[in-house]
Amino acid sequence: MADIYEKVIDLFRRRGYVWPSGEIYGSVAGFIDYGPLGAMMKRRIEDTWREFYVIREGYYEIECPTIGIEPIYLASGHLKGFSDKMFECPHCHEFFRADHVAEEYEIQNAQALSKERLAEELKDKKCTACKQPLGDVAVFDFNLMFGTSIGPGGQRKGYLRPETAQGIFTDFGRLLRFYRDSLPFGTVQIGRSYRNEISPRQGMIRLREFTQAEAEIFVHPDEKNHPNFSRYADYRMPLFGIEQQQENLEAVTLTMREAVDSGLVASEYVAYYLAVTHDFMIRIGVDPTKIRFRQHLPDERAHYATDCWDAEYHSSRFGWVEAVGIADRTDYDLAAHAEVSGEKMTVFIQYPEPRLERRCAIVPKMGKLGPRFKNRAKEVGEKIAASVPKDGGTTIEFDGEEIFIEGEFFEIRDEEVLVQGEEVRPHVIEPSYGIDRLCYAVLEHAFHQDEVDGEMRTVLRLPPAIAPVQVAVFPLMNRDGLDVIARQITEAIRAERILAEYDDSGAIGRRYRRQDEIGTPYAITVDYESKDDDSVTLRERDSMQQIRIRIDEIPSTIRKLIRGEIPFSRD
Repeated sequence: MADIYEKVIDLFRRRGYVWPSGEIYGSVAGFIDYGPLGAMMKRRIEDTWREFYVIREGYYEIECPTIGIEPIYLASGHLKGFSDKMFECPHCHEFFRADHVAEEYEIQNAQALSKERLAEELKDKKCTACKQPLGDVAVFDFNLMFGTSIGPGGQRKGYLRPETAQGIFTDFGRLLRFYRDSLPFGTVQIGRSYRNEISPRQGMIRLREFTQAEAEIFVHPDEKNHPNFSRYADYRMPLFGIEQQQENLEAVTLTMREAVDSGLVASEYVAYYLAVTHDFMIRIGVDPTKIRFRQHLPDERAHYATDCWDAEYHSSRFGWVEAVGIADRTDYDLAAHAEVSGEKMTVFIQYPEPRLERRCAIVPKMGKLGPRFKNRAKEVGEKIAASVPKDGGTTIEFDGEEIFIEGEFFEIRDEEVLVQGEEVRPHVIEPSYGIDRLCYAVLEHAFHQDEVDGEMRTVLRLPPAIAPVQVAVFPLMNRDGLDVIARQITEAIRAERILAEYDDSGAIGRRYRRQDEIGTPYAITVDYESKDDDSVTLRERDSMQQIRIRIDEIPSTIRKLIRGEIPFSRD
């Protein structure tokens, strides 16, 4: 359906799913409001994500501030490297992401090209806005973080977080103690992140404020076989690997066991979370025929990552859209924070049996260090003990400078030591979900139109567990006690913590169509027979089948239908 995007957007706005933020003042691209139905659906998707990661995987959730102090982003690399390549059109003076414009002109791997190469590629192209020739444009880096100041007078510089992950990394020491100093363990966070996008023109696909759901799973660097891999070992899904991309082939469908054994996926841990992601996306209503997992090419994968995949869905307007990233980030993040903060960011792994090892110990001579460094002698001694001597001495960092300590201030001893274990810096497996992009995928893929009794019916085929309103209750007429029965049924359903909507406005057919359009999976009609036989008509959205059901069975039946415990059937 060529114009599905416009129809979906129109439905979003009319029915209270999503609309532009600050609309009465003209709004600004990259910001949206979730309306009453959109906010509820989004919460249901987030809670389904928690079912996967918190309830089933056992990874506890934390919540960190959305503003972080500068050292966090100095360590993470965001201050230096979190930027997009941008240029300004010399005619209309609009700013654009250079790689996005290049991609519109089908320039391959534009994201990986240098600024100079992008400028050269765009030289003979036209501006995508004003259609004038670009000519010689200057492509430059634009940092995407929103800056702010903390405290009166801007005493400390801060930034709105560009991702939720850094709060988990900075909490590593406390989380390690919470998990009783053992590997593996994981922690999750769902919350707002912010990126000052250059020219967001893709609605919910590219926002300046968005919701992420991220899991950081800390594992032993030499132990990347997932303890529960058997759960997904035979799970089949489409994988668009490096070879398939380079040879212009279709994605291959493999089991996770086959993917790991063939070397396509680096480890069981990565394969496990590829499968979890695919399972989750289908559960919330993303069309399984429009999902693929694309492996990062060598020139786009971060230098520190062992393996990285994007879960993508196909959109009628935007083509393949990245919704989730799954990566083995090695120890990059913890090592970076250890360097800036001075914290070890390691786990002590005890050996099954103590080992005798010969070691070269550096022993500082405190009697000589005292007169020279006074009350700082102990600190200097610790730095000397942790250093590597060479050329008659050793070099340490002291008050921000490197100083040379002569060999007379320490001695080197070769000794046999009983070693109980070792300090290990964990590797991190990170599935990172873009909740807003997934919300759009669910809504677009759920949108259908069919003809019923000579009229076009619009229906959102949302999974019952994701639908914002899960059951509607109609009195056939708003009199003769039918309305009283319908309201009693509504309250009984709500008592089961199920969102039921009472609706007595308009003809019954129109009410069905209205609920179909917002995705309500079930509707209950109270008619005159209900007063005699204590039963009502239960209708299923997609098939429009109807059955009679006793009133006292309604709450438990609706609950089981929503959970998928029973099918909808006339029998």
